[in-house]
Amino acid sequence: MSTTTTQAKPRRALPPLMQLTDAAAQRLATLYAGAEAGKLLRIAVSTKGCSGMSYEMSWVESPTPQDEIVTSHNLTLLVDRKASLFLIGTTMDYKIDKLTAGFTFENPNEKGRCGCGESFHV
Repeated sequence: MSTTTTQAKPRRALPPLMQLTDAAAQRLATLYAGAEAGKLLRIAVSTKGCSGMSYEMSWVESPTPQDEIVTSHNLTLLVDRKASLFLIGTTMDYKIDKLTAGFTFENPNEKGRCGCGESFHV
């Protein structure tokens, strides 16, 4: 009688769900210390736009059971659990251009964006 054992392949580590750039962390810390003190930023993905999905950001008082808690640069933000599969490995940045300023997302899961840049698909 022969016994064969196979070892399970080691699992590849997942990238962080979401991380902040230095610029995004600085802007978020300013917001947390000012007008949005006591609140948390929640990131979600909704169905809309030409390409099908859009990032949504909202201020909330506290996490819910549907939120993943993400810490980056010693700051806490929330990710809607339904969006986490679409956001794994995403980096949130804060950019200032001549006419606009705001948070942007570099999402390795995106396969394309609409022409206006408001929505994406995976």
